[in-house]
Amino acid sequence: MSEKNFSDVGKVAWVDLTVGDAEGVRDFYGEVVGWKSEAVEMGDYSDFSMIPPEAKEAVAGVCHARGTNKDLPPVWMIYILVADLDHSIERCVTLGGRIRLQPKQMGGSGRYCVIEDPAGAVCALFEPKRD
Repeated sequence: MSEKNFSDVGKVAWVDLTVGDAEGVRDFYGEVVGWKSEAVEMGDYSDFSMIPPEAKEAVAGVCHARGTNKDLPPVWMIYILVADLDHSIERCVTLGGRIRLQPKQMGGSGRYCVIEDPAGAVCALFEPKRD
């Protein structure tokens, strides 16, 4: 995920697809929409940043359903920027949503969690690391 700041709060910052066969899906989108891929090392395997033709920056990720992603559904998951993840989690639960994935660190860039809204739609909330 590229660097974000708090003036971006409320914006969709990133999108990931988590699946069992990340290499196959990576290749599928490479053929269908022309995305190039760049490996993102995850220890004993790689996930992928997807880069449009003629672009320099990635626009999405294709990830293995392993590690912290093992319980995520195979959907395009948007990450919405929030100023205070703990406050957003509290509001989510109070307003009838639920937490699908408890807060986790995303490397050194910040924290995220996955929520389900009252209609059953799933998204991730991301709080960038404060400087």
